Parts: sequence; structure tokens; C-alpha cells
Amino acid sequence: MKLVSFSAADGKVRPGALLEEGNQVADLGAAGYADTLDVITSGVRSVDRPDAYPGYRLSEVRLHAPIANPPRVFAIGLNYRDHAKESGMEIPKVPVVFFKLTTSIVGPGENIVLPKNSTQPDYEAEFAFVIGKGGYRIPAAAWQDHVYGYTIVNDVSARDVQFATTQWSMSKSFPTFCPMGPSIVTADEIADPHQLAIGLSIDGEVLQNSNTRELVFGIPALIEHLSSITPLLPGDVISTGTPPGVGLGRTPKRWLKPGEMVTVTIEGLGSLTNPVVAE
Repeated sequence: MKLVSFSAADGKVRPGALLEEGNQVADLGAAGYADTLDVITSGVRSVDRPDAYPGYRLSEVRLHAPIANPPRVFAIGLNYRDHAKESGMEIPKVPVVFFKLTTSIVGPGENIVLPKNSTQPDYEAEFAFVIGKGGYRIPAAAWQDHVYGYTIVNDVSARDVQFATTQWSMSKSFPTFCPMGPSIVTADEIADPHQLAIGLSIDGEVLQNSNTRELVFGIPALIEHLSSITPLLPGDVISTGTPPGVGLGRTPKRWLKPGEMVTVTIEGLGSLTNPVVAE
């Protein structure tokens, strides 16, 4: 199932499922689910009878971030070997963890707004997974019992703010700095999340091109590590890091500019596109 948040003509945001045909959305809100977090917490992973729900043509609706209110957005730094090297940092021996504030989440098609107090805004294509069943001190071998599904994140970053201190979270949490979507693809639809092509382009120019097999720490290791410190909760989003090719690692540096269109594409998950504007 491809879980989405959408609104129709009345503007009300509701949970939905993008149907097999790809051009229709089943309204899961009609079954009493308040939002996609409610769907995830309830463990719903399929729509057996699409005709049992009110339906909308995809052209009639606006898609929003597939989960706007996750308990937390964990993010992992330096988690592709080549990206660590291009950043001038050592490959980490334990996961580098920071947070993106949920107020930074936006959906497909929404603007990435470049803040006035940064001159070095950067892009980062990221593969993310969403926790279904929570837990504390989860062993790596049990990871599949706890993953609800997968989505796309663009970990937009203000590099000058990031490297002004040793703490990264604030530089990653400006409003609109967490584009996400277009859907959460349930885990049963992805045979191997560690074998997915991932890339990013700006106005058609490919700037990142890699595969999730290059992750330093895969999903099992991340679940074990994070849950050894804090209980994971249904709806937690864990964004697994970015491959090489970011603006920071280029010569000359390549920062985001107003008027550009940024697209992150991940095999099996689709594409997430956002325009860039100045504050």
C-alpha cells in the first residue's frame, strides 16, 4: 500500500491509499482514521476492498507530506562512505544522530524556502523508513517486525549554520527544510530496502546518484542502536543519510538557488519534487 495524506476541494487533510492504478486515492478517513499516524499506529497495511472507501481521482486532490506529525524525525549523518569522504570527515564507527524538528516538514510540490540568515543552503537526497511497531532495545535481527514502510526525504541543510557549532539539528530544521513524500510505501512492497537506486537532480541535472547498498549503517543496525537509547514509537521517521554529490562536497560549492526545482528519486518509492524560493 502507498499511504498518503491528501486534501480535496474542501481543504480537509485526510489519510488515503494510492491505489494500484496510480490515478485514484481511497479515503481512509471515511473509515474513522484521523490521519496517517492513526493508520500506522493501527497497523493498517493494505486496502482489501478499495470500493468500500470514497474515492478521488489523483488529479482532484493535493498530496501533502505523508506523515505531518511523526513523534520524531531522526536523521543519520555521514552514513554513505563516499559522502563522509567528500565532507572531509572519517567514516563513523557508530551512527551520527541528529533531529529535524517536525515544523520543518512539507510535502511534494511545496516550496523550499531559503532563509535570510543563511548563505549556504544545501540539498540531500535521503531514504527514510517509518516505524510501525515501537519498542525498546530491539535486536537487529527483529528489524522487519518494526518497519511500517519507506519514504523519501530531502534533508535540506544550512551549512553555515551547521558548522558554526557542533550541533546540527537547528541547521536542518528551518521551516520547509524537510520535504517528504509523496507516499509511505509499506514494507511488503519493497523486497530489499538495501538495494535501491537513489538520486537527486536540479532542473534535470543529476547531482547525486547512488544506491542504498552503500549505507554504512543499514536499517537493522540503526533500529538496534536507536532503540538501545530511546524507545522507538509508531510513526517515528528515520532518515538514513545522503550519498555523495551534495553542494558542500563540490568544487566550487554548489548551493541551492531561488527558482530551481529539486527532485529526489528512489527506486520503488517514486519522486519528490520541490521548487526553491527565497524568504
